[in-house]
Amino acid sequence: MLRELTIEIYLFIFRILFNIGKLFPLQKRALFITSFGHNTEYVARELITSTDEPIIILNTGSFEPSFLPKDQMSRITIKRFTPAHPIQWLQGIFLLASSATVYVDNYYGVLAVTIFKKSVRCVQLWHAAGAIKQFGLKDPSNKDRTKRAINRFRAVYKRFTDVVIGSREMGNIFGEAFGLDRSHMLPTGVPRTDFFYDEVAMNEAKQTVYQRYPQLKGKKVILYAPTYRDDALHADQNVADPPLHLKTLEKELGDDYIFLLKPHPAVSAKWQIDSNSFVIDVSDYPNVNELLTVTDVFISDYSSIPFEYAILERPMIFFAYDLASYTDMRGFWEPYEELIPGPLVQTTEELIQAIQHQQVDLEAIRNFRLKWNEYSTGNASATLVSRIHGSR
Repeated sequence: MLRELTIEIYLFIFRILFNIGKLFPLQKRALFITSFGHNTEYVARELITSTDEPIIILNTGSFEPSFLPKDQMSRITIKRFTPAHPIQWLQGIFLLASSATVYVDNYYGVLAVTIFKKSVRCVQLWHAAGAIKQFGLKDPSNKDRTKRAINRFRAVYKRFTDVVIGSREMGNIFGEAFGLDRSHMLPTGVPRTDFFYDEVAMNEAKQTVYQRYPQLKGKKVILYAPTYRDDALHADQNVADPPLHLKTLEKELGDDYIFLLKPHPAVSAKWQIDSNSFVIDVSDYPNVNELLTVTDVFISDYSSIPFEYAILERPMIFFAYDLASYTDMRGFWEPYEELIPGPLVQTTEELIQAIQHQQVDLEAIRNFRLKWNEYSTGNASATLVSRIHGSR
């Protein structure tokens, strides 16, 4: 009850400030509210190249714009968009209220009270190319939320004039998750996937990873990047360890492989691993797509990374050790076993067998790629900017 009251007070104040900002005329500029940043990087880079519009980035997370040469940074203004930085937060509200184009890459509750002027386009970039677990209006946890909270969700989703999609399949999911019809779907492809079609960028990223972790050279690389689990951050259970027997993995695979561990960014705990040459904690490496360039076998569970990794058409294994409980807690868009394009394993021994005996169906991975990256073919950023800004 107290949390709900706090949210309502915050949104009341935000609404007043936003409406004051609407008194100013709209400016031809692109404003991003970002927490993940990777799609923001690619769209901003394209805007720099093909438009003369100023770019505002309201940073709600840890996004750092290292993707542009310093001589081009004059086009970009970055502000911390949290009440902990009150002056920048206030400036951000006024900029949001007076920008002609707004991009967002996540759910932002403040959009519930931002009734934009009629000509404003609010573009949902999202932060994943596909989805396994349910979210939005279909999130199973909604049953425990108040009616007021659900109405807020709907108000936020109504702000999206355009939702960027990489496939018809993802368009269907967004339609259900956001309660929007097909007219809101923008089939340009997902901007961040352009990376996988850029050989120069891929090679540069690979060299960057090798410089950071020189021990990877001469070895096959396994990357394990599990998704966030709701019970992983309880106050007394701040743990990140998967139920893997790392010593067994090393004994069976250590001659040929190196094992990279990358927890979800929301998990703050460190992996409890011994210091050795087989297991490397890469939790502080900022860009998972760069790690994918050196990855020979990717191990996932319910995360969205496989949808992008599939573009490389390399082996994937799905370590879903808690499938039954996770299904009850989060729910899936379709039966898990039918969705994944690789073997399902639930123990360390099964994982080792899948790797050693190459229990991977590359044809299934190829079909998975085509299904989920239908529009993501290497020019998504340029197509998106042309569609949104070329019409002005």
